[in-house]
Amino acid sequence: MSSLADRAAASFAETEAAVGTSPIGPIGQLKVPALGTSRAVASSHPAISAVGAQVLAEGGNAVDATLAMAAMGWMVLPGQCGIGGDAFALVREPDGRVWTVNGSGYGPDGGTPDFYRERGLDAIPSAGPLSVTVPGAPAALATLARSATRELADLWAPAVDAAERGVPATAKNIADIAEKQRELTADAEAAEVFLPEGRLPRLGEPIRQTALARTIRALADDPRTFYNGSFAELAIDTLTAAGAPFSGDEWRLGSDAPMTDAITGAYRGATLYQTPSPSAGWMVLHQAALLDGVLGDLDQLGPEAIHWLAGAARASFQHRFDYCATDNDHWRTALGPSAIRRTRRAIIRGLPTAAPPGLTVAGDTTSTVCVDAEGRAVSFIHSLAFTFGARMMVPSTGVMLGDRLGRGAYLIQGHPNEVRPRRKPMHTLNAWLVDRPDGLVCVGNCPGGDGQVQWNMQVISHLLDHGDDPQRAVSLPRVTVFPGSDADTIGRAPIIRCEAGIDEDTLTTLERWGHTIERTPVQRGGPGGSALAITTDKYGVLHAAADPRMEGIALAL
Repeated sequence: MSSLADRAAASFAETEAAVGTSPIGPIGQLKVPALGTSRAVASSHPAISAVGAQVLAEGGNAVDATLAMAAMGWMVLPGQCGIGGDAFALVREPDGRVWTVNGSGYGPDGGTPDFYRERGLDAIPSAGPLSVTVPGAPAALATLARSATRELADLWAPAVDAAERGVPATAKNIADIAEKQRELTADAEAAEVFLPEGRLPRLGEPIRQTALARTIRALADDPRTFYNGSFAELAIDTLTAAGAPFSGDEWRLGSDAPMTDAITGAYRGATLYQTPSPSAGWMVLHQAALLDGVLGDLDQLGPEAIHWLAGAARASFQHRFDYCATDNDHWRTALGPSAIRRTRRAIIRGLPTAAPPGLTVAGDTTSTVCVDAEGRAVSFIHSLAFTFGARMMVPSTGVMLGDRLGRGAYLIQGHPNEVRPRRKPMHTLNAWLVDRPDGLVCVGNCPGGDGQVQWNMQVISHLLDHGDDPQRAVSLPRVTVFPGSDADTIGRAPIIRCEAGIDEDTLTTLERWGHTIERTPVQRGGPGGSALAITTDKYGVLHAAADPRMEGIALAL
């Protein structure tokens, strides 16, 4: 880490010391009363939660609140998300119907494997014009807006105002900018926004995004003009001038993000809903099928439970790498009864030794959850892929572009997920919800690259297997297998990363069983994720929680 990034990380620690420790107490030692309400929101930043709660207080529904929170996220967490990235949503209607929106975009029409290899590449770049896919977030938001009760211009007005006035730089913002300072400096307009006078912003110094405010105000009338108007022409011209093989046709097709059915599985007698491909949601269903009926009888973070969690996660990543692409449904074979029995036997015997391409849990995403008084629930997640995405801004618009092609597509000869023209790369984003015939049980999500599917499963288990309140469920120490199946690293030795707070005797037992354990600190503000959850108790009261690893809060009203 550079000295500037070191100073940013130190600033984060100083901020924590100044405001006091998290009110929920040390990780793994908390037991606090949950918030009780009929409406609730949770996010990874106070301003995001505040705007969502305000919309609900004014009579808006959960979709209204989600749209307002999404836009505020672009302002206060610009390294994690943006209108130039991707977004997925899972929506439960008051009548119990569940639908999803897939806001991910195509790779370029000229993006053949030979195109990249002829340029001497053995992997898709993780930044710059060759890493970009067509942004899916505007199309997803346009689809969500059909279920809104208020106009987008009204819902996005607080974010536009914040962009023009300036948002106080947090320690997280400063750390993100420090991490990508060299690349941001290379883009003059990005540097003007995020590196005032060529330096890191100071804690509390306003970050103004006036060009982005103009863009959002213009897109509020119809977000699909992102794909077929003057913005689209400017974006395509910028990318092609920089060498990316976009034709423009794939950009126009990106405006289509229809409502689709969720994919479902079962856990503890309830229905588990997830976002379909190209989302990684099937991997949570796969792990749930492997772990259902197993974890509830085990010590929550004991060696047997961690062995099963790690085995289930690694099996999902192995199947993904071996067989899956966004335009096939081979993931369904992993969930068949005979496949589940075989995989369970393999986990009992010991974990697979093969290691697919490696996992990097760094990179940035953020999310929101919301439930309104009618019982409508929305789990929403959006991302630029890695921090600040492709690290390039569409001139005069303030829009940072995502680098999902570089993160999700392979340049491996003959692989199912090999890059291909007009193909959506595989995605890490996913959103979940648990329902029973008598109503909503819980809804949540968690950022964090390939960590998402693992941590989401862990939170679901804590809630359903062990009856934890949501704050404890999102705060307990995390277990993360490495590698996963991100495209940015290749062939690392398999390990289990265990956060501080897990009993040392448990870790030594796992090592004695043959596992390689990496002991990691709790990553506050870092790649440990930022899990969110809202649950319903037997009285119909909502309980909401936000992960203490980030600066988020849950609000009830």
